[in-house]
Amino acid sequence: MPDATVRIVDPAPAILETKLGWPRENVEEMLRASIIDHSANPDIAEGDMTKEQVLRFGLPKGSLQEATLDKMGKAGWNISVNSRSYIPYVDDDELAIRMIRAQEISRYVEHGYLDCGITGYDWIQEMGSDVHEVGEFQFSKVTRQPTRWVLAVPEDSPIKSVKDLKGKRIATEVVNLTKKYLRKHGVKAEVEFSWGATEVKAHELVDAIVEITETGSSLRANKLRIVDILLLSTPRLIANHDAWKNAWKRRKIETLALLLKGALEAETKVGLKMNIAHKNLDNLLKSLPSLRNPTISNLSQNGWVAVETIIDEHVVRELIPALKAAGAEGIIEYPLNKVVY
Repeated sequence: MPDATVRIVDPAPAILETKLGWPRENVEEMLRASIIDHSANPDIAEGDMTKEQVLRFGLPKGSLQEATLDKMGKAGWNISVNSRSYIPYVDDDELAIRMIRAQEISRYVEHGYLDCGITGYDWIQEMGSDVHEVGEFQFSKVTRQPTRWVLAVPEDSPIKSVKDLKGKRIATEVVNLTKKYLRKHGVKAEVEFSWGATEVKAHELVDAIVEITETGSSLRANKLRIVDILLLSTPRLIANHDAWKNAWKRRKIETLALLLKGALEAETKVGLKMNIAHKNLDNLLKSLPSLRNPTISNLSQNGWVAVETIIDEHVVRELIPALKAAGAEGIIEYPLNKVVY
């Protein structure tokens, strides 16, 4: 039997060394850590990434993992992840999913090791990856708002703007984005890669940091002040250019995009059903503009109709009392799995 160990190999470790300024030994250590042992399931190791009708799909492992798996579930794909494996189970024989750090997905898609993947816009820009962007999705770890890469300093720092960074030292995980930002403002400063705990470094080891934040709570907890925003980022579905040219793969990727978008649209909406006397219908529609395009059908009881519509969930608490006052009866609110326009 062939060796059932699969190694994810970067075609050129120097890519990271050159683009990010990472030390060569750190790059090689990271790549060695990417070895995935699939000996417990040799059928997967030998076959599922090479079948002709299989789409190789990368999903982010880490902070976006749970949110992404939740969206995939709502879109119709049940995915089960073993904490000790990078190969999750999915109830679709046409998908071969790999859990990979979001920072790396765009490179693997660009070089063709993956046909497509979901990763942040920030990492596509940081890596300078040449990929086809299929769709943008509004979700993050905690909220539905974009994440922000911000320039931050201690609350008592004299640094008030990017111009004050001249000759200073900045720690960040997005070295390229930071250097581009500094060039844009004509500022020369030292930028060093941070492997983690970046907020702590701002008080003792560096003059400023460029860090990702969603709500700003971590920065506030570490007594840091935001000076500027470098980039807003949302998850993107991206595809390899050759995979996008393949008719079967493109249809499969477009199906993923369609159902994911439908699942996200459904998260903020609900369905409403109600019965109302036909004589009160016009007044109901005039007084409630949000119901201007409902589905209306006759009931078996003469003079009554059923009304069904989809609305934003946040207005339901005001809307239901108004519906009742307008003569609606049997009002039912129900959740939605997908809304596809």
